[in-house]
Amino acid sequence: MKDLRLPLKFSREIDAFIRSLKAIYQTDLVSVILYGSAASGEFITAHSNLNILVILKSTQLAVLKLASGAVKKFKHLTPLFLTQEYIRSSTDIFPIEFLDLKENYTLLEGMDVLKEIQVDPKNLRFQCEQELRAKLLNLRQLYLKLNHRPAQLQELLFESFNPILHVLRNVLRLKGVRPPYQKEKLLKELAVHLKIDCAHLENILAAKLKKIKLKKVEIEGLFSVLVDNLDKITQDVDAL
Repeated sequence: MKDLRLPLKFSREIDAFIRSLKAIYQTDLVSVILYGSAASGEFITAHSNLNILVILKSTQLAVLKLASGAVKKFKHLTPLFLTQEYIRSSTDIFPIEFLDLKENYTLLEGMDVLKEIQVDPKNLRFQCEQELRAKLLNLRQLYLKLNHRPAQLQELLFESFNPILHVLRNVLRLKGVRPPYQKEKLLKELAVHLKIDCAHLENILAAKLKKIKLKKVEIEGLFSVLVDNLDKITQDVDAL
C-alpha cells in the first residue's frame, strides 16, 4: 500500500480493511479511496477520522450488510459506500462534497473514479450561497440564546469554525482559485481573494487549537466580526 504518512497502526488498519473488502466483494469492489484530513496531511490522531470511500457495483442493503462485520471491527475508519452511478448523478446536488473529494484523496485500491468528476460552477455557486445563508441564520438564532454565556458562545465559535471554513474554501473556487487544504494557508488566501480581514478567523483557530485563551469580551467581538464578514461574503456570492 502507498505511504500514507499516518501512524503505523492506522496504516495497518486500513490495509486490513481493504483485504477484508476484497475477500467479501471480490470483482464487485471497484475502488477504495482515502480522503479528507488523512489524505491532505492534516490528520490529528486524537481528533481526526480516517475517511474511506468504498465504490461498489451495487449498494443494495443486502450487499452492504456483507461488510457490517468489517465496519464494526475497524473502529477508527469511517467508510462511505457509493456506486459510480451515484457519483455521476449527484455532482449537481453535492458539488462542494465531490470537489473536496476530488482535490484531497489517495487511491488505495482499484479504479480512480474521482479523476473525471466535473462540477458546473452554477451548482457550486448555488450550494455555497445556500450553505452561507443557513449558517448565518443559525448563528444569529443561537446568539440570542447564548450572548450572555461566554463559554457556550465560544464553544459555538469552535463548532462552527470548520463547517464555515469548508464553505469559504469553495467560495475561493468560485473566484477561480484552487484552495489549499491546510487551514493557516487557506486563511491567507481568503484574506487576499475575498477582501476580508481574517485576523478574527486566525484567532478563533488559535483558540480552538488551545494556542491562545480568549477573554470574555473577545469572544463576543469575534462572533460579531465573523457574522458581519459572512454576511458580506454571502452578498458577494449572491452577486456572482
